[in-house]
Amino acid sequence: MTVTIRPDDEQLIVEAIRTGAYRNPDEVIARALEVLRSDEEWLDESRSAIGEKIERAFEQFERGQAFSAEASKSDMEVRKAAWLRGQQD
Repeated sequence: MTVTIRPDDEQLIVEAIRTGAYRNPDEVIARALEVLRSDEEWLDESRSAIGEKIERAFEQFERGQAFSAEASKSDMEVRKAAWLRGQQD
């Protein structure tokens, strides 16, 4: 398999190696794929709950009970972080 990496992405790989967190590009890419897989698993497991929350949010909005975008984003980040911690156990 041949993979072409955009210059911007190559620079991110170089920076990750320069920090000492990774020894080579393969480690950086492996970690990136691990994070991608984790995100996809979280989305698959949470899809139904997300749909229900979106529907509930629309109903709240119609009643004038909407959360701000910042509050909604913060809540989702907290929930995702909790899920990720649970995956590491």
